[in-house]
Amino acid sequence: MQLWVGLGNPGPQYAMHRHNVGFMALDTIAAVHGFGPVQNKCQGWLQEGRIGGGKVLLLKPATFMNESGRSVGEAMRFYKLGIGALTVFHDELDLAPFKVKVRVGGGLAGHNGLRSIDRHLKDLGAPDFRRVRLGIGHPGHKDQVHGYVLGNFAKDEQDDLADMLGALAGEAHWLAKGDEARFMSDVALRQQEA
Repeated sequence: MQLWVGLGNPGPQYAMHRHNVGFMALDTIAAVHGFGPVQNKCQGWLQEGRIGGGKVLLLKPATFMNESGRSVGEAMRFYKLGIGALTVFHDELDLAPFKVKVRVGGGLAGHNGLRSIDRHLKDLGAPDFRRVRLGIGHPGHKDQVHGYVLGNFAKDEQDDLADMLGALAGEAHWLAKGDEARFMSDVALRQQEA
């Protein structure tokens, strides 16, 4: 069993924020792969389903970004999962818009959601969990970051956003199998063809 977590903030006012692209990714995966109904569980919204023959739990923490680790930690302990079962989908300032990269472990890049998960999962081996980094680009100056990540995707970005989300959902079976390289290359291919 795997736990895939999408990071974001709860509430309709945040729905289209760049910071909520992790939530968008999980919603798209759930729709494409026919996941079950949403359950209020582990301080978040949980859906169960199968991808590539394996069971996957999708979790969107309802704790706000800065406390995502509370929800993730509860789910990891409830389902008795090791750190290798965790994949976190999150926005990434240091990647060009709509690029998708996967890595295991590494720095937290100042991301408050990742920091919270790291804090709450130290006993399970954090920060060595898999991250799916969803590029949102950088506004150019660090003073503009807060407003930028908490701003909506622009109208002219909607098609590229939809292409990225569709591509990662369509190729999610490679991620479920643990073939990150194939996942990244096939997502990039789909985006080029879109």
